[in-house]
Amino acid sequence: MLLKQISVFVENKPGAVFAPCGVLAEAGINLSSLSLADTKDFGILRIITKDTVQATEILRQNNFAVNIADVLAIRIEDKPGALSGILKTLEEKVLNIQYMYAAAGKGGKTVMIFRFDDAAEAVEKLKGSNCRLISTEEFF
Repeated sequence: MLLKQISVFVENKPGAVFAPCGVLAEAGINLSSLSLADTKDFGILRIITKDTVQATEILRQNNFAVNIADVLAIRIEDKPGALSGILKTLEEKVLNIQYMYAAAGKGGKTVMIFRFDDAAEAVEKLKGSNCRLISTEEFF
């Protein structure tokens, strides 16, 4: 149920996002999901790819600061209140969301990517809930 997410630290300047994406493109790595968050001085580029190990090696070989984190993908329906329902369940289960972002899963199904304080604990707490956790096989 856990997906591996690569976080790449990039400077907050023109072309900084192209650099890691460019080296991954040259290596033939497909990016299944991508998110960018920024601060004044740097950005965090978050990537989900089927080729996590290879992508991480390539990024490190090209001197990028990289971190790997476990995240969860939860399928979300395309209707009003769908996200609110998921967030209510997460609150009821006392799960702290560090961050979240939307992504397209396999077959174009919309999913929300969540980073929790403890991903394994989140999986356990969400068993039997209304949250449809997406496995790696279902995501790619």
